[in-house]
Amino acid sequence: MEEKKRNILLSEDQIKTEIQRVGKTITEDYADKKLYVLSLLRGSFIFAADLVRAVEVPAKIGFMTTSSYGHSETSSGTVKIVNDVPDDITGYDVLIVDDIVDSGITMDFVKRHVESLGAKSVKTCVLLDKPSRRTVDIKPDYCCFTIEDVFVVGYGLNYGDYYRNVPYVFNWEA
Repeated sequence: MEEKKRNILLSEDQIKTEIQRVGKTITEDYADKKLYVLSLLRGSFIFAADLVRAVEVPAKIGFMTTSSYGHSETSSGTVKIVNDVPDDITGYDVLIVDDIVDSGITMDFVKRHVESLGAKSVKTCVLLDKPSRRTVDIKPDYCCFTIEDVFVVGYGLNYGDYYRNVPYVFNWEA
């Protein structure tokens, strides 16, 4: 893929600005709540780290790993838990953080799973929302960007096992 030219869709500055905006909103919404941020690995780790630094309320942070993509550009449609929520979240207001909502299958699965663990409330936050690909009825509660149906890479999103460390979001020109 490196022989193709990168088309930058979201710059590092655009991403930083939106994360600050969303972080401020989350700070206001969770001011008097018991916040637990649940980052879905691996894709959300960069976004989640930047987001929690933009949220100015005390938060407990945990990580959960699911699998539905493998090395493909599309979801398999089946979600499996690789590493479950590491803490007792009973009574917490849980914010699930992911890099992207595409089909919505993973987020819907995780949200229902977290609700079953006794969370007081469960909301979702994503860097990218791709509603044209949705196959389940779910809409992120907090979102930095809505994008068209293009395969994107960078800022946590991978192609194969690479490009997560790129500080912007891009696709390749044909």
